[in-house]
Amino acid sequence: MERSRPLARRPLVTLLTVAALAASGMTALSSAARAADADLARNGGFESGLDGWTCTAGTTVTSPVRSGTSALKATPAGADNARCTQTVTVKPDSQYTLTGHVRGTYVYLGASGTGTTDVSTWAQSAPDWQRLTTTFRTGPSTTRVTIYTHGWYGTGAYHADDISLTGPGGETGQPPAPPAGLTAGSVTSSSVALSWSPVPGATGYAVYRDGTKVRTVTGTSTTVTGLAPSTAYAFQVAAVNDAGESARSATVTATTAGQPDGGGADLPAHALVGYLHASFANGSGYTRLADVPDSWDVIDLAFGEPTSVTSGDIRFERCPVTECPNVESDAEFKAAIEAKQAAGKKVLISIGGQNGQVQLTTTAARDKFVSSVSAIIDEYGLDGLDIDFEGHSLSLNADDTDFKNPRTPVIVNLISALKTLKARYGDDFVLTMAPETFFVQLGYQYYGTGRWGGQDPRAGAYLPVIHALRDDLTLLHVQDYNSGPIMGLDDQYHSMGGADFHIAMTDMLLTGFPVAGDAGNVFPPLRPDQVAIGMPASTNAGNGYVSPAEVNKALNCLTEKTDCGSYATHGTWPALRGLMTWSINWDRYSNWEFQKNFDAYFG
Repeated sequence: MERSRPLARRPLVTLLTVAALAASGMTALSSAARAADADLARNGGFESGLDGWTCTAGTTVTSPVRSGTSALKATPAGADNARCTQTVTVKPDSQYTLTGHVRGTYVYLGASGTGTTDVSTWAQSAPDWQRLTTTFRTGPSTTRVTIYTHGWYGTGAYHADDISLTGPGGETGQPPAPPAGLTAGSVTSSSVALSWSPVPGATGYAVYRDGTKVRTVTGTSTTVTGLAPSTAYAFQVAAVNDAGESARSATVTATTAGQPDGGGADLPAHALVGYLHASFANGSGYTRLADVPDSWDVIDLAFGEPTSVTSGDIRFERCPVTECPNVESDAEFKAAIEAKQAAGKKVLISIGGQNGQVQLTTTAARDKFVSSVSAIIDEYGLDGLDIDFEGHSLSLNADDTDFKNPRTPVIVNLISALKTLKARYGDDFVLTMAPETFFVQLGYQYYGTGRWGGQDPRAGAYLPVIHALRDDLTLLHVQDYNSGPIMGLDDQYHSMGGADFHIAMTDMLLTGFPVAGDAGNVFPPLRPDQVAIGMPASTNAGNGYVSPAEVNKALNCLTEKTDCGSYATHGTWPALRGLMTWSINWDRYSNWEFQKNFDAYFG
């Protein structure tokens, strides 16, 4: 009996050994299964900008970050929750874990198109980085899932970093072949048009400039903008699909054209621009052109107006004697124009204004615009044209979402008309524009009706006109007055009444900005010699008047980076062209305060 006990213990040891080996085998199998999982999110740390992501109002920042050197910053607006998405290839009937780190208020992380139950998780308030995680299983035929982040409408900016989607990778196949036939087309001083042959199986194309990826497009052509004049650039293109990028194409080199002057070569380095009430009188009184002081370098005759909103037929009627008792005769007026030009001044006809709505809805209206404006320029021997379209003159159709390729007739026809006038009168033709902030800087947040509709279709509507004519444009002087609060590049709202508003609004023009928050669709900066700051001459002239001291602070900040206050500019621009004001008449009414300050500042 005693000797049987060890024998009885042997099977137990054997069983334990077998159990241990089985457990070890199970662990090995489990580890092997986990080893098959991978992080499928591309650029989840945003170290490569927004590569792989599509965002309605997002950009990358270097602070705050959770890890690495970059993180996502996205700013919701009234009709936009600042959604960023990425589509990932997955396996059917498989388990996945989605994880990310967020900061901000009402920040969401989720997945859609799972084929089962779409999932999301959120942080109501995360003053510091907070981890979000959720899981889902794909449906029996699901091969692609979209992961996303977003905030909530009208709340502040949120941040996201280190987003991962862990699970078995899908069958992605092979990257496509490299594109062939890369060709450089039309060239300007700041852009090069490229085209190439389509590649079977490609879902998009990555465009490289001098070895650096500058954009990703879905078609087989693009125009690379924001280039320097008289500069050689080397371009390549790679085809893209779910498996990655192909090898790059053969290199094509193109040299940009020389810098145009837009008719401003003989303007002074710093110019004073003003509007002269030539067709009407108001509380400021009528001022004869001959009585305008020599300090004014560009004089815009206000206004030429259409016979009807859509006719394109522009007429310039001088102020009648009954309204302006001291008005000069036509002969005296034309003689004054010649005298100003002999003194080196530019005299333009300004089209539009508050009451002059112009909508070139048809090609017939476009052609009438060209012929009628030409008749005015020829009759008075003017130097060019100022476009002061306000109100409902410019509005974007719902399908018009790309400022670089406009589709709305009133936009397309205006661009065509202005290019025709420029070609007709040659390089010395002066072209200026005076849009309101609603039509330009507001485009940083909103463009047209927006991705989901509901926005004002006029938002940012001047951007395609400015962009298409940037090589022909002498001056852009946005009206920094009669404006609501506008978000600057610091993602803060700026309001009229001080130097800050002018600094922030002008910095946007000289730095460039993503349109509607899309980092892949950037409005390129204008040259500083093309930009003047628009201000009211006095409290009587319009909302947004600032004192001479505030004017000088704005100029100091933009040209010398001093007196900048809380807003940090993105550069220093001593070549900033100058100032524009509404109006010469109101400045005279105020004892020439605006003009005297300009003269004192620029000497």
